[in-house]
Amino acid sequence: MEVKNRVLASLVAAAFVLWFITFYVEAGNFWLKIGVSVFLLASSVLVFKPSLRKPEWKNIDILWGVGSAAVLYGVFWAGNEVCCLLFSFAPDQVGSIYDKGTGTPSWSIVLLLLLVTGPGEEIFWRGFLQGELAARWGGFWGFVVAAALYALVHVSSFNFMLIGAAGVAGGFWGLMYWRLGRLWPLIISHSLWSAYIFAMAPIR
Repeated sequence: MEVKNRVLASLVAAAFVLWFITFYVEAGNFWLKIGVSVFLLASSVLVFKPSLRKPEWKNIDILWGVGSAAVLYGVFWAGNEVCCLLFSFAPDQVGSIYDKGTGTPSWSIVLLLLLVTGPGEEIFWRGFLQGELAARWGGFWGFVVAAALYALVHVSSFNFMLIGAAGVAGGFWGLMYWRLGRLWPLIISHSLWSAYIFAMAPIR
């Protein structure tokens, strides 16, 4: 069952407001704010879209999730090297992303990324938003528009490198969802990739 357009638009607007508070408003702990934001969005869509509470599972999803996380990490590592060569501002902007975690224990960031933000973002951005848009406009346009919105919601960071990174990651996971049609590979991929790149093996 499709979610009504006004509910869909309201939740997307809420995502933009929450990301603005998280990335632009300096007050508060960044990781706590992003965790709360994702939790609120994911919880809301599970109310309006009960089918997302028990996504389809296949054993191969573990392989898809781990393998795609490794591939995406390699893409980001190579992309960072190229961008730092081409753009003088790139190192500072990448560094500012990691500086948001200053003072927060790495173990708490890892747990948050594995248990809240990774799963929650995939439930909202791919399972809910891309799924709803695909039901209205078809798989291709659902993928394109959802990936574009995922990049645009990061504009409030005023960080070109972060916006570009969101575009790449959103396109990567969006393409996976379009082709596989299952959330679990994306949840595993997003959770592992984010924990690794932000806390365990940062690229900077």
